[in-house]
Amino acid sequence: MSNIREVSPKASLELIQKGSLLVDVREPHEVAKKSFDVLDSMMIPLGQLEKRFKEIPLNRKIIVACRSGSRSVMATHFLMDHGYSKAVNMQYGIVGWEREGLPLKTEQKQKTGSWFMKMIKRSA
Repeated sequence: MSNIREVSPKASLELIQKGSLLVDVREPHEVAKKSFDVLDSMMIPLGQLEKRFKEIPLNRKIIVACRSGSRSVMATHFLMDHGYSKAVNMQYGIVGWEREGLPLKTEQKQKTGSWFMKMIKRSA
C-alpha cells in the first residue's frame, strides 16, 4: 500500500473552500444523522466504493472522510491505488470535524410531543 497524506478537519475545510471535493464513505443512515455542511461533497459508502469510484473526478483533490478516520484510510488507499494521486484522508473524520466546531448539518428532531416531555420533566 502507498503512504497516504492526512489533513486535519480544519485544513480539510480550507481545501474544500478552495475547490477540493469531500467524499464521505459513511453509510446513508450515519450521514442522515450528521453530515459535513460543505458546498461540494459526495457520499459513496465504503462498501460501494469498488463499484462506484469512477464517479469521483480524477482531476480534483479529493478529501476522504468517515466517522473517525478508519474507513477513510482504507478508502484513500483504494483510491490512490486506482490513480487518485490527489486523494487525502481527513484525520478523525466527522468526530474531529465536530470537535473543532466546523459546520454540520444535523437531522431535524421531530417536535411532536415535546410539550409532553417538558411536562414529564417538570413533574419528575
